Amino acid sequence: MVIYLHGDLGAGKTCLVRGILHALGYSGRVKSPTYTLLEPYHAAGLNLRHFDLYRLQNEDEWEAAGFRDEFDGSNIFFIEWPEKAQSVIPPADVMIDLQILPAGRIAVLTGRTQLGKTCLQQL
Repeated sequence: MVIYLHGDLGAGKTCLVRGILHALGYSGRVKSPTYTLLEPYHAAGLNLRHFDLYRLQNEDEWEAAGFRDEFDGSNIFFIEWPEKAQSVIPPADVMIDLQILPAGRIAVLTGRTQLGKTCLQQL
């Protein structure tokens, strides 16, 4: 499952991932992968990978880091700033757009594949 997270800086992308991980029972620290690009987690029997591609200079960095190997079919991915590596990352099953409004935030979730649509129907 590949989930793209869209939103301006400070929109709450990492906060959302933190909330999902905690809801799955993860009790450790959830930090932004802004500088590491990738933070791996294990919760509820699931392997989750949180990418933040904001600092990615080009798609060659993605390849050089070996991130393609993470996409082996056994992980769930949250990818912030996916447009930075659009041609080398898998397409989204779910897209989440976070918007900052004067009264708070809004999240728009869109299923892009049958898997994504099925997942969203379960919410």
